[in-house]
Amino acid sequence: MKTYMASLKNIKKDWLLVDAENIILGRLATVVATRLRGKHKPNYTPNVDCGDNVIVINAEKIRLSGNKLESKIYYHHTGYPGGIRARTASDILSSSTPEELISKAIARMIPKGPLGRKQIGNLKVYAGPNHPHGAQQPTILNISMMNEKNIRVSNRG
Repeated sequence: MKTYMASLKNIKKDWLLVDAENIILGRLATVVATRLRGKHKPNYTPNVDCGDNVIVINAEKIRLSGNKLESKIYYHHTGYPGGIRARTASDILSSSTPEELISKAIARMIPKGPLGRKQIGNLKVYAGPNHPHGAQQPTILNISMMNEKNIRVSNRG
């Protein structure tokens, strides 16, 4: 018996559209990261980019559970001495680039290295409901219907 190894000519990449409105951030990120890597496909091969292209819209309407909106802190360093900077999740959502929150969550679930950088390039995140990928005819991936815990329905935010 031989082990099947997918090659570039055997891979079929689909385009998926995900609406992030009222979806919990971590649950969205795990589903999208799995789709980007291709682990949901029967011909998954770890050393080949066999994942799908994913478009995430309404990134500004993502939800976080518990008190994470105010307590979750994202750090980055400018490269200069004493250059550590910190922002909360609410600061990122209220900024001009709210899609950064989803991009960071998904990118941190993808392996680091050349293949991971290629897979994260298949992710497109947009703050609003519009996207320029209509010609690819993406199929809708409804994450809110996969599990009742995926959606956050509350008045608190």
